[in-house]
Amino acid sequence: MKLIESTLGIKKFCLQKGAAIVGIADLGPLKEGLKTSPPDLMKSYTAAISIAIPLDMSAVAAMSGEPTPAYASDCRNINARLNGITEEIVNHIHSLGYRAEAVPASQKLVEGGTEGSVSHKAIAVMAGLGWQGKSLLLVTPEYGPRVRLSSVLTDMPLEFDYPVKNRCGKCTKCAEACPAGAIRNVNTELHYSSRNEAIDLDKCHQNTLRYMKVPGVEYTFCGQCIPVCPHGRKLMLREAGLEE
Repeated sequence: MKLIESTLGIKKFCLQKGAAIVGIADLGPLKEGLKTSPPDLMKSYTAAISIAIPLDMSAVAAMSGEPTPAYASDCRNINARLNGITEEIVNHIHSLGYRAEAVPASQKLVEGGTEGSVSHKAIAVMAGLGWQGKSLLLVTPEYGPRVRLSSVLTDMPLEFDYPVKNRCGKCTKCAEACPAGAIRNVNTELHYSSRNEAIDLDKCHQNTLRYMKVPGVEYTFCGQCIPVCPHGRKLMLREAGLEE
């Protein structure tokens, strides 16, 4: 009962601080094969708290063909909010007598690269927030892929959540929307053996490089697969004041 109570307490704290979705991941299965920086990042920890905040649905819905300054600004603002929340979670766990470490949102293994210092998506999948879609993005039941993620590593004893079933099925919406034609339309039960199994990373990266020159965007992301995803799309259109 104490384990359940402490887990519920942590989740409640995360939600009170501004997270929209929260789950607890067992780090055991992730310690082998998941690349991190530094390599021993997860060594001292047993669990990861995964949190998500939804994107501005109007900004997502307004994208057509390339990312917009409104979408780019929203991503950066949410990353900052996530970092503030995870800092508060870390301080709270420290006050309870346990170790904890926040992994900043969108922190990269290599400056200018595409891989994070730890995969927030892999942690979120293990924490049951959603599943890995054909676009490699986390797809949540509530918001689809319209979320940003962050993680807190800890040795606090917590009850783990579990991965949920992949619901992409035969849908091809993200692959059809990809301006680079990079999404291979390959499904997975849990995770891909490599990122390149799902996406032609060279095509994706070459396409996103051009957005560095778009005023107000100036970042290597695309996002065109996000608004078309059927999961959470009705919510997006409703919040954006649109109908389909």
